[in-house]
Amino acid sequence: MKAVIQRVKYSSVTVDGKKIGEIQNGLLVLLGVTHTDSEKEVNWLATKIKDLRIFEDEDGKMNLGLEDIKGELLVISQFTLYGNCIKGRRPGFTDAARPDLAEPLYEKFLEKCRSFGIKTECGEFGADMKVELLNDGPVTLVIDTIHMPK
Repeated sequence: MKAVIQRVKYSSVTVDGKKIGEIQNGLLVLLGVTHTDSEKEVNWLATKIKDLRIFEDEDGKMNLGLEDIKGELLVISQFTLYGNCIKGRRPGFTDAARPDLAEPLYEKFLEKCRSFGIKTECGEFGADMKVELLNDGPVTLVIDTIHMPK
C-alpha cells in the first residue's frame, strides 16, 4: 500500500456535483493498493498514520498526533499512486491492484481507522472524484508499506 498524507485545515470530496465527504483539521489520505497487499499492510499503515506526530504543539514543534488534536481523516482511493511513468509518455498501471482486491482492502482500511475512534470520511471507490483541500504547512508525506518492518 502507498499513502500520500496531507495535513489539512479542511478537505472535501465531491462526486457528480454532490459533496460526499468533508473534514476539518486533520489528514487527507490518498490510498493506493498493489497486488501483494493484505490486512497486514492495512493494519500497519492505518496505525502508522494515526500515530504520526505531525501536528504542532504549543511550542510550534511537530509533536502531536491525530488523536491528540481530535483530528479527522478523509481517505480517497487512488490507484494512480501506482502509475509507472518510466517508459513512454502514458503511465502504466499494472502495479495497481485490480478492484476485486483493492476495494475490500480500502474498506478494511476505513474500518481500521474508524475503530480508533477517529472521524473518518471517504470518497467513492472507482468514481471520478473532485477533492478540495487546504494543505496546512504545507505538510505532505508519502508512506509505502514496502518499507514497513517485516
